[in-house]
Amino acid sequence: MPAPTHEWQKSSYCGQGDSCVHVAATAPGTIHLTESSDPTAAILRTTPTAFAALLRTTKRRADAETA
Repeated sequence: MPAPTHEWQKSSYCGQGDSCVHVAATAPGTIHLTESSDPTAAILRTTPTAFAALLRTTKRRADAETA
């Protein structure tokens, strides 16, 4: 389960009972990512710029697969 010190948001693509990605933004400009099914509760930290690039890339790939 995600660390309680962050305000986590669950991915809108997460279905009930699925493994879900959780995202939290903290100051100064750090994005935290974790997965609900990870028993180690590992947290990946990144910048808003890198996270935006990840989102753009995954959206492009998803759009290409549905075309």
